Amino acid sequence: MVRFTVLASGSKGNCTVISGGNTRILVDAGLSCRELFRRMRLVNEDPATLDAIIITHEHSDHVAGLAVTARKLGIPVYFTEGTHRAWVRWLSPRKQMTYTQWLEQCRKQAAARMAEADAATVEECDPEDGEASAELTTAETAELVPAKAAKDPTSLPSVQFFQAGKPLQIGDILVSSFTIPHDAADPVGFVFQAEGVRMAVATDLGYIPPNVKAQLKGVDLLLLESNHDLEMLRDGPYPWSVKQRVLSRVGHLSNEAASTYLETEYDGQAAYVILGHLSESNNLPELARIAAERALLGRASLLCNHLLLAEQHEPMTTICF
Repeated sequence: MVRFTVLASGSKGNCTVISGGNTRILVDAGLSCRELFRRMRLVNEDPATLDAIIITHEHSDHVAGLAVTARKLGIPVYFTEGTHRAWVRWLSPRKQMTYTQWLEQCRKQAAARMAEADAATVEECDPEDGEASAELTTAETAELVPAKAAKDPTSLPSVQFFQAGKPLQIGDILVSSFTIPHDAADPVGFVFQAEGVRMAVATDLGYIPPNVKAQLKGVDLLLLESNHDLEMLRDGPYPWSVKQRVLSRVGHLSNEAASTYLETEYDGQAAYVILGHLSESNNLPELARIAAERALLGRASLLCNHLLLAEQHEPMTTICF
């Protein structure tokens, strides 16, 4: 059975569990370890069965709980090299060495840890409850790191690099990654394929370029960003500089942009369309839903699609194929 579960979606944390065959992948780790595990158990997913974590980009609402979660479970983390480099800089901005030197140091430390595995102690989840803020500072992030790892908050059990545009096999799941337009170092979206089912994750993008449109064809499930209502954003509380960033071509998709795509470009093949990354300050769930429903109802071939909304504060019901 193939399963798709959004644990959280929004500016305060993003996590999704994808299962296919005997493999389970966590897409992003934007919640604290404790909260992430709590939500997994709410949907009857055992955190201990996760095989890997794969990261879309380095913004804190996608990686705030990454290091603690990966160390707790002892599983590999998949990044593009650019995203990994940016994540390292975010957690240790004052480190006086080149990235190559740091990477070599990490490899030596990993080898030393393996040699001393018998003496290893079990790390605990971070003590903080609830979601980690998308506005975490470096000092606040340090509070999420166990004492043993405080000297090197970037320590991970294993780092695996992939390149956008090149397929990647993780256990029983084939992963296709694609570059997306967002203000991060090397942001990507994904299409996951298992047992003949294709599931796409396309959030945090300022617009939908041709390469993304091509990747989103023929999928059985589509998680698409519908971040903000244009009028709410323009009249809302954000500083003008932040509004410009969100509205830019490396910002976030509006309800209008998402609905235009669904009406004019989407091929109608997905059994489930999920709207994600809704802003709590600049959007309302019903506004996003109405815009998407109008787009889908305008095309008779799309009437059988299930339209769902991912939430920030509780997990979605698992979708099974």
